[in-house]
Amino acid sequence: MESSTVTDESRVLVIYTGGTIGMLIGQSGYVTEPYFLTQNLRSQNRFHDPLQDSLFSHAGSVQGYRDWNAGSGRSSPIGDAGQPGGRQGRTLLVRSSRPIRTTTSPNSNSNGALLQPQCVKVSENVYEAHLPCLITPRTKIPGKNASKTICYAILEWSPLLDSSNMDFDDWIRIATEIELNYSFDAFVVLHGTDTMAYTSSALSFLLEDLGKTVILTGAQIPLSELRNDAVDNLMGALTIAGHYIIPECCLYFNHTLFRGNRVTKMSSYDLSAFNSPNFPPLVNVGIDIVVNWNDVIRQTSLRKFKVHKSMNPHVATLRLFPGISGTTIKAFCMAPIKGVVLETFGAGNAPQRADVMEALKEACERGVVVVAITQCSKGSVSDAYETGRTLMQAGVIPGGDMTPECALTKLGYLLSKPELSLQDVRQLIGSPLRGELTRQSRAVTQEPTVDKNLESIQRLLSQFVQLSQTPPQSLTRATETVPSEAAYAGLPDAAAPWTWTATEAARAEAVLFPFLIHLAAARDDIESLKYCLYPVDSDNAADVLKLGMIPGGVVNCLEVGSGRSPLHVASLNGNTCSVELLLRAGALVHLRDMLGHTALYLAARQKHEDVVDLLVQAGATLGGSDIHFANSFMENSAERPNHDPLRIWIKAGWKPAK
Repeated sequence: MESSTVTDESRVLVIYTGGTIGMLIGQSGYVTEPYFLTQNLRSQNRFHDPLQDSLFSHAGSVQGYRDWNAGSGRSSPIGDAGQPGGRQGRTLLVRSSRPIRTTTSPNSNSNGALLQPQCVKVSENVYEAHLPCLITPRTKIPGKNASKTICYAILEWSPLLDSSNMDFDDWIRIATEIELNYSFDAFVVLHGTDTMAYTSSALSFLLEDLGKTVILTGAQIPLSELRNDAVDNLMGALTIAGHYIIPECCLYFNHTLFRGNRVTKMSSYDLSAFNSPNFPPLVNVGIDIVVNWNDVIRQTSLRKFKVHKSMNPHVATLRLFPGISGTTIKAFCMAPIKGVVLETFGAGNAPQRADVMEALKEACERGVVVVAITQCSKGSVSDAYETGRTLMQAGVIPGGDMTPECALTKLGYLLSKPELSLQDVRQLIGSPLRGELTRQSRAVTQEPTVDKNLESIQRLLSQFVQLSQTPPQSLTRATETVPSEAAYAGLPDAAAPWTWTATEAARAEAVLFPFLIHLAAARDDIESLKYCLYPVDSDNAADVLKLGMIPGGVVNCLEVGSGRSPLHVASLNGNTCSVELLLRAGALVHLRDMLGHTALYLAARQKHEDVVDLLVQAGATLGGSDIHFANSFMENSAERPNHDPLRIWIKAGWKPAK
């Protein structure tokens, strides 16, 4: 049966490609075994709690457990469909570019024999099947006074691949399956560790305008071993995917979530196999889950998610070594090579022999894109040394602090785009597209003064005064950057000067800003929204700190009680200008409130057609509880003569039940 609608759960698709995590010991070492991973997880209550199945009337409660313990469920705690003594469990509709198989199906025989699932070919290279879902125990949502379960299905590849056999087509296959199942809330990709950094880098580029969480993970020791890292890695990835919207392709390993195109495998032996030398982790998992929201990428363009489905295979990596000759470089850069990642010495240096420089110059002039990165695990290329500048003069492009895995996959991605000229590719290869290299920026050289801290708080308080005393502002009305002295009239004595640190000022603003931005979004006050979204002084350390002290950033801060973001509020009120401003500032269109509703649902329910158009343009979709409530809403509206709601709901993506 199809999964019922639940507002306090996340739906995650696990794409199992293979790797050590699901292996068993065979005669010749670790080998992959079909079905083992899914059945193993289903047998562990930490990964599948039958009490959380929505078919129990009191799921997760004492009474629910007693009902289950006294009934047929006890004879089969796993609850497999078709198993002796078991019952039909929940399923999730999953699509794939290949025929789908699973361990069980509704037609399993009386002995519980493994049969092919009810896999239906929907269209050319698109198949779908209802896969049994697993449900985690109910856990508290980090940072919120609420709890939820994670409902997930495992789409297992056939055959399962060792990661050393992964190639460009497999990266495109993973990206395509994410596209086919984009109605899920998040995605976890199980993958072997040897080439995981290549896959995570490639996916970061192939998944264009990504709005949901994608996490790759695996293990150094398989789940079948008593002592392993598979449990922690998979549970950590599922937990982050189910509880947070981090719209990036990430890699989770050893209690740490990294940006996927910033990692490299550092050890074949340690459990901390991966590291991100030039970029801090996005999430650290300990007793608390700490998200570094300041470094999380957010989509700021009004474009829908799509998958780029090609990679140019004619790219390669060349590592310089003492004594390398121009003849070697010429041979390496011969057709059909179109792009070369040149691993240079130190900060971007190369031998200064004439034959070496001539070979590189000839390759660049012939149209080969050569990008320089450093052989060092940490650091960046630059023109600090003369030996580095001569490379640039030969036509080699500096690749900043990109990893070898990232530079190679980025080249393959850019060279596969027919709309890009050679000059475009050369310009984009050295520019950050997905946070893969560090953008040059001015550093903060000094701490803000007490007067600056006070001035910042006074500006903030003055915005509250303006919002409470004046009508909503118009986009066309001229506004002052700094409020006049009259704006401070009537402020309480608490706003009088006192001594504090930049951190204390940031904490005060972190408390006040969420109230202001929600009020501004409700009243369509563009001036106040801009004040909240864009710090007045980007070199002010307090401005930087305050953003980090608001989980998700001020643009995605949630109201206490309702769980609504500023985008929810603006959409509910039909404030088109505020919606567009919030989207361009990185508002997440897939965030759900405490009732499980997205901003798109609220706008459609209130018949704000312009807002619906804008949200759909930015990639918003109806899913989960939105569909359930939309169906109920349309059933109640069926006999009304006004057809506007139907048109708006169809625009939002609602489809009548068949």
